[in-house]
Amino acid sequence: MIRKLSELVDEVKKESTKNLVVACGEDPHTIEAVGRGVSEGVVKATLIGNRTKIEKVAAEHKVPIDSFEIENESDTKKALIKSVELVRDGKGDALMKGLIDTSLYMRAILDKERGLLPPKRVLSHITVLEFPTYPRLLIVSDVAVIPYPDLFQKIEMVKYTIEVAHLLGISRPKVAIICAVEKVNPKMQPTLDAAVISKMADRGQIKGAEIDGPLAMDVAVSKESADIKGLKSSVAGSADILIFPNIESGNVFFKTGTRLSNAKLAAVVAGTTKPCILTSRGDSGESKFYSIALAAKLSRSS
Repeated sequence: MIRKLSELVDEVKKESTKNLVVACGEDPHTIEAVGRGVSEGVVKATLIGNRTKIEKVAAEHKVPIDSFEIENESDTKKALIKSVELVRDGKGDALMKGLIDTSLYMRAILDKERGLLPPKRVLSHITVLEFPTYPRLLIVSDVAVIPYPDLFQKIEMVKYTIEVAHLLGISRPKVAIICAVEKVNPKMQPTLDAAVISKMADRGQIKGAEIDGPLAMDVAVSKESADIKGLKSSVAGSADILIFPNIESGNVFFKTGTRLSNAKLAAVVAGTTKPCILTSRGDSGESKFYSIALAAKLSRSS
């Protein structure tokens, strides 16, 4: 079982090298991350964007320009469309966002005719976090794409995260459906959704994991809190996966973890035909590098 993101990198290095396509990779963090990914044998890479800008940034940050191929396209939208086309046509195993607005990036992925989202699939976001204070990786969803997931979307989020957990070597991940309380409250829709998902798992409608909810955040990651509250749960205190009720709670958790608890992260979009890396503009080069490694790992199952 992979417990650290550095271990994920080591595992990816043992596998066949995947091809990464970067849309508008003209910013320092992206170029540094891609350069590191190539130098460590995690991926091969093609950057599509303004060649002059790419070469300038690479030189300034001492990234060997021969680390990757460059296809010159100074028009941002055209560069993005070309990047998506390469991945869709099988010439790339994963897509990465460079210096381009997230809204444009997501719109290209969602394009019904030329995008990467199959019909009737749910587009979601998965972040893998490594906390110095927690003994295992935490796989969380959704902190960036779905504002207020309904029951169907939450079920898909659960399935996506279970798939990621399995690829990380967690044979039977423990999934906590996060709510404000542990009791089902008819006036709190997230608790009702959590109860339904938990019962579906009990009856084999969702396979490959232990699922419990509603669970509050403290109970999900602290056995002591569960014991104090008298809560009996096979998931409590040792969750591998956290499913958040809305984007606010997920995003606050994610940013609090990275900014105040020194958590490391890797992030991708789920539900697409190929892994699509989606990190925040404020994320470090290290985060982007780990996201590249995660995408390379996930491309095995796409």
